[in-house]
Amino acid sequence: MSRFHRPDLTRRLFLTGAAAGLGFSARAEGLLTSPRPVLRGVPRPPEAGRLLEKARISGDVVWAVADAKTGEFLDAHMPDTALAPASVTKAITALYALDTLGAEHRFTTRIIAAGEIKDGVLDGHLILAGGCDPLMDTSDLAALALRLKETGIREVRGGFIVHEGPVASLPSIDPGQPDHLGYNPAVSGIALNFNRVHFEWKRVSGEYAVTMDARAGKYRPDVDVAQMRVRDRRAPVYTYEDSMNRDLWTVARSALGREGARWLPVRKPGLYAGEVFATLARSNGIVLKAPAVSRSLPEGRTIARIESAPLSDILQAMLKYSNNLVAEMVGLAATQARRGQAESLAASAAEMNDWAREELGMRMPAFADHSGLGSASRVSARDMVLGLCAVKHASLLRPLLKPVKLLDAQGRTINNHPVKADAKTGTLNFVSGLAGYVTAPGGRELVFAYFSADEGIRATIPREARERPQGARTWASRSRRLQRQLIMSWGAQFSSPG
Repeated sequence: MSRFHRPDLTRRLFLTGAAAGLGFSARAEGLLTSPRPVLRGVPRPPEAGRLLEKARISGDVVWAVADAKTGEFLDAHMPDTALAPASVTKAITALYALDTLGAEHRFTTRIIAAGEIKDGVLDGHLILAGGCDPLMDTSDLAALALRLKETGIREVRGGFIVHEGPVASLPSIDPGQPDHLGYNPAVSGIALNFNRVHFEWKRVSGEYAVTMDARAGKYRPDVDVAQMRVRDRRAPVYTYEDSMNRDLWTVARSALGREGARWLPVRKPGLYAGEVFATLARSNGIVLKAPAVSRSLPEGRTIARIESAPLSDILQAMLKYSNNLVAEMVGLAATQARRGQAESLAASAAEMNDWAREELGMRMPAFADHSGLGSASRVSARDMVLGLCAVKHASLLRPLLKPVKLLDAQGRTINNHPVKADAKTGTLNFVSGLAGYVTAPGGRELVFAYFSADEGIRATIPREARERPQGARTWASRSRRLQRQLIMSWGAQFSSPG
């Protein structure tokens, strides 16, 4: 059973399916290449220098721009200085997954029966087997539970086992982030609601009623694997404890107000998905035992399944909403397909680095994960342009990227600007990046990369303050304004071949 879902991603993540008509081949073999960009002592245009000086951005600022057709570098500023790329990493991850798995690849989540089925009774174990689908939500599990019912099974005498899938299971993407951030959940081959649980609170007669559920669409099953307690304190706002089979959270009463809600990360994705599936199976008259996670996949036969949307649609949504878990899961799945399971994100990213050197002509890519959430990744503007030049803009990547809004001096969007750009953004605390493609008014196609970072300030931010550190928003706004100004400047200056 295939489906096209709209799982929740802060707001409901909506897949348009537009990539289906973009001419992707079933397998993206033989990447179309342009001539490698060549840097020949490129002078920085006076306009770019004035914009940089006026921007007043602390730390390092680097960029490079090249002609997409000839590969000639047209402008560069410190192009060999490698900085943290943040979510710009996802552009390379998308190409890595497309080249390895193919645009039409679908991830499959299965129900496996390990035992004989007779008269509606399974005399053995039932297995929920993850298949690296990063967009599975509770509505999808409900569809899978209905499929199970349609097999005629009414009773399972054995255990209920969850196999988290063919990739490594990790408690978080970046251990350096605060525990409560929903964009830094556990990673495994099974994910439900982006491995996040919905925490909601409401004050009633002076006390707080709290719920933890796995809501999606019309479904809101309560969960026990993640539990919340309200505590009388001012700080910290949240605490987390790993208690074997549960995620134990506390929250400061003083931080709650009258009512509210937020998504918290799940650290036990197999148990989370298993508990929710058992609830949904019970609503179909099938009672399962408490889920147990198995690292190995028990033998048996598949009796029900659901499939994801095509990879091209998944990647388009990943790039639009910059979802970290999706990037890590598709990156790990690509590595698993190329050489087997990687034991860490760094090991999988190292395989992607090798691929980027071989297939994209990048010289020294140093990605440490597939999402850019971790701070250890480094890439230069020159290398990013090399990578993006290796794929003609109209063939693979550009149709998946978001249009860049160009801004006037007051920060207002300029509608119908003659310069058109599509790019991937990247933002961490005091890190800002943008890389992609520009169409100048004369029709000339450009490839560019821009990175900025103030590592000095980043080093002073304690772990608990990394969600919203002081000054980060203002710094990022200045960097984004410079990005847009440079794009408009390049479009005007390089509007036709020189």
